[in-house]
Amino acid sequence: MRSSIRISLAQISSRRGQIAANMQSHLQAIELAAQHHADILVFPELSLSGYELDLAAELAQQQAHCEAVLSQAAKKHNVLVIAGYPLPGEDGKAYIGALLCFPDGKVVIYRKQYLHAGEGQYCLAGDSPCYFDIKGNKVALAICADFANPRHAAHARMADVDIYLASALITAGGYQADSQILATIAKQGQCPVLLANFVGETGGWQACGQSAIWNSQGKQVFAAADSACLVLCDTRDGQTEARLVPI
Repeated sequence: MRSSIRISLAQISSRRGQIAANMQSHLQAIELAAQHHADILVFPELSLSGYELDLAAELAQQQAHCEAVLSQAAKKHNVLVIAGYPLPGEDGKAYIGALLCFPDGKVVIYRKQYLHAGEGQYCLAGDSPCYFDIKGNKVALAICADFANPRHAAHARMADVDIYLASALITAGGYQADSQILATIAKQGQCPVLLANFVGETGGWQACGQSAIWNSQGKQVFAAADSACLVLCDTRDGQTEARLVPI
């Protein structure tokens, strides 16, 4: 039986390669999300490091430390934390990844399956999707270019997911096209789609914020502005309600 679930989208900025400083902003967002009784908190792509692909392989070596800190916070605040971080690879490359830290202490690793042009210079592609269950809801996780590849959403539909989460870096110039893709995923999958985007500059790109929610009919029902915030989304049986909390 699917229950109502509250998902928080962290629209934040990140400092280039400054893991300690970025971790502090993550911990503050986790505490704030917990105060608003979120079940899941989703951060943008590579949120802990910034979208700094030239640093990815080096920073990936701190994965164990980041896991430990985030896992402790997830248990303390009883919230599933999904944070972006580079993961160790081979041949001098890393994976663009996500750390999923559950309140019970379990940690799941997801490696982005589909890469944008240019990312292959520094990164490897993963080969397995990420689905998880929470409060009777089956959730799919996408990292940016994942959702632009039709195969990712098609596999999620075949897996009969109830919610599709996208962790991304999107600029103003790419937002309209990506919005159309996410709306199509929602409509075809008949499930809500939620986007957590950066705000501010990272990796030489100017992210536009506008973290958003599409309902199961493919209609965008909420979009944030271009400032740091948490978007709180309550969803049940494909229906969504949302509000914004400034950070």
